[in-house]
Amino acid sequence: MPCLNISTNVSLEGVDTSSILSEATSIVAKLIGKPEAYVMIVLKGSVPMSFGGTEQPAAYGELVSIGGLNPDVNKKLSAAIATILESKLKVPKSRYFLKFYDSKGSNFGWNGSTF
Repeated sequence: MPCLNISTNVSLEGVDTSSILSEATSIVAKLIGKPEAYVMIVLKGSVPMSFGGTEQPAAYGELVSIGGLNPDVNKKLSAAIATILESKLKVPKSRYFLKFYDSKGSNFGWNGSTF
């Protein structure tokens, strides 16, 4: 049930968002050790955003998972998602934050119940 939510000030018009979603899904599943069938990726573009006082391309992400996160995995995830954002959306790695949440199953709803 990992969920990666990414917001960026870059317009997604004309961008192959399917490839971004597919790559991110694969990377999150592989690094966290969860099936791709349970990974959700949310990508929002054209979000008003300032980083360091400028509105140059930037992004902010939050990744929530029930287990699977630790300092080593988080570092690998941060690098992999930053690479996707840089290659697909031209967001420099230095203009991107990713926050990690390791959640209890009881704090995450799914299928009309919780995990």
